[in-house]
Amino acid sequence: MPYRTNVLVCAGTGCVSGNSFGVAQTLENEIRKLGLDQEVQVIRTGCQGFCAEGPIVIVQPDGIFYCGVQQKDAVYIAQEHLLKGRPVRKLLYSPPAEKKPIPALKDIPFFAKQRLVVLRNRGAIDPERIDDYIAVDGYAALVKALTEMTPEQILGEIKKSGLRGRGGGGFPTGIKWETCRKAAVSRAVDPVVVCNADEGDPGAFMDRSIIESDPHSVVEGMIIGARAIGAKEGFVYIRHEYPIARERLKKALDQAREYGLLGENIFGTMMNFDIEIVQGAGAFVCGESTALMASLEGKVGEPRAKYIHTVEYGYKNRPTNLNNVETWANVPLIINRGAEWFTSMGSGDVSENPWGGSSGTKVFSLVGKVKNTGLIEVPMGIPLREIVFDIGGGIPEGRSFKAVQTGGPSGGCLPESALDMPVDFDSLTEAGSMMGSGGMIVMDDQTCMVDVARYFIAFLTEESCGKCVPCREGLRSSLDALNRITQGTGKPDDIGLLREIGEVMQDCCLCALGTSAANPVLSTIQYFKDEYEAHINKGVCPAGVCTALIEYQIDPEKCDGCHACVHGCSTNAIIGNVKQVHFIDKEKCIKCGACVEACKRNGILKVPRSHAA
Repeated sequence: MPYRTNVLVCAGTGCVSGNSFGVAQTLENEIRKLGLDQEVQVIRTGCQGFCAEGPIVIVQPDGIFYCGVQQKDAVYIAQEHLLKGRPVRKLLYSPPAEKKPIPALKDIPFFAKQRLVVLRNRGAIDPERIDDYIAVDGYAALVKALTEMTPEQILGEIKKSGLRGRGGGGFPTGIKWETCRKAAVSRAVDPVVVCNADEGDPGAFMDRSIIESDPHSVVEGMIIGARAIGAKEGFVYIRHEYPIARERLKKALDQAREYGLLGENIFGTMMNFDIEIVQGAGAFVCGESTALMASLEGKVGEPRAKYIHTVEYGYKNRPTNLNNVETWANVPLIINRGAEWFTSMGSGDVSENPWGGSSGTKVFSLVGKVKNTGLIEVPMGIPLREIVFDIGGGIPEGRSFKAVQTGGPSGGCLPESALDMPVDFDSLTEAGSMMGSGGMIVMDDQTCMVDVARYFIAFLTEESCGKCVPCREGLRSSLDALNRITQGTGKPDDIGLLREIGEVMQDCCLCALGTSAANPVLSTIQYFKDEYEAHINKGVCPAGVCTALIEYQIDPEKCDGCHACVHGCSTNAIIGNVKQVHFIDKEKCIKCGACVEACKRNGILKVPRSHAA
């Protein structure tokens, strides 16, 4: 039944946590009460991307974008917009520091420079209905691949596209597929295809959102890959912490089987293939290919030496092709639209050398000290500056940009001088960072880069499997040195020690977790060495973050004795009578910052320990 209006309610994890399911239910109830249920339908979509403004509701075909919608607001949207045709002004998006709202999604700067390829169906279809996916040419690529193309032609198209793995390594996808197929033929063994949905980077949610928004695109990509390689069996290895994505993927697989897209004799082509979901237990190291294979087999998730490649001896020693969620989701479009269309986006030239460029687009989770946080998709080669300041809206509260980390915990931190650098595989690596799976964390001038390095090394120390000595001991020794520096007991030779450890880890660790783990340290030393030296030589944290190197002090000229800070202090460290200037007992102060938040006059200052009165 055709509807005149579709109300799209974001049902990605971020908006669901803000009660978007309740918003959708209220909208449906109100639409029914108003007698509009034959004209208006509510669709629960995947992530709309603009996570900072959730829960999000979009009314189509008008393209009206509502943000921060709560259940009580849903009533007004139904009564005013859906019944009377008057958009609810107070729920429209308004850029920071501007009073005039922007009603239409297409006019919002956050979306202007994005190029949706993998995320083409986000917010446009119900991810739990296969018919919605088919209506936007879903599974058309599969029909083409199975009925019009040979496996060799599929491989050739993927190779010509220059598609490189989006999980972090950036290995040419077509070459990986071809190697796996050759290994299976030469050994007369059935190969396996695997989707890596074990996304463990702090602040990263690209793969989760793709599955939540468009699970059938991943399933279709895997079936095409299985056809090219000759696989009959596939797995999706997904984190236990992704319940919504897992349930939508399960529904997608069930629907694909019901429609004859999985199982035996697919499209009458004698192709037999099915996919099984396997839950990971949340170990970061299991995102590494060989550790993932071990986990798939029910073993401890530890990596093995890479002289044996998983494309030759992977799951149960069978040739195994592993790509991540985003890589698989690109495949149907490449088959449908052709390699030339894909290479028209991005940077570099892949026509002669599959390692020679970065074609297509990349999905990033843009988080941190930036006004517009969320999920974005941009052409490869876009400058960092455009991502941070045009799409991200710049740094909030008038602060200045300091650094951006790309590539997750094992990525590097790039300074302001790198903002005009193109975002592609090779440029990021040359600058001391990496593409990784697509995490991007923006930092402002209140960020301590030594503490950032310490945070990520602490994370990696906990997540290292400990199997190889360079990683296990290198991370522990690096963390010890960084703890000393941030606590004010660092030694002048600690910087050289950190460099030496990092270089040894890059050369000697067993897997990519270890070989890339030193990036946060080496990049911050390369670009922010002065902060390390200030901590060590002066006992000062320039950003005022490292608690051992700062003290809190009340400005007597601003303190009016309102007692707000006293009520906010949990350790009774603030002394003073009402309407009299207060003081802080340094022995009792735990430097939690609660008093700073409580003071309405900005009268409490963080000062370097050596400069405190």
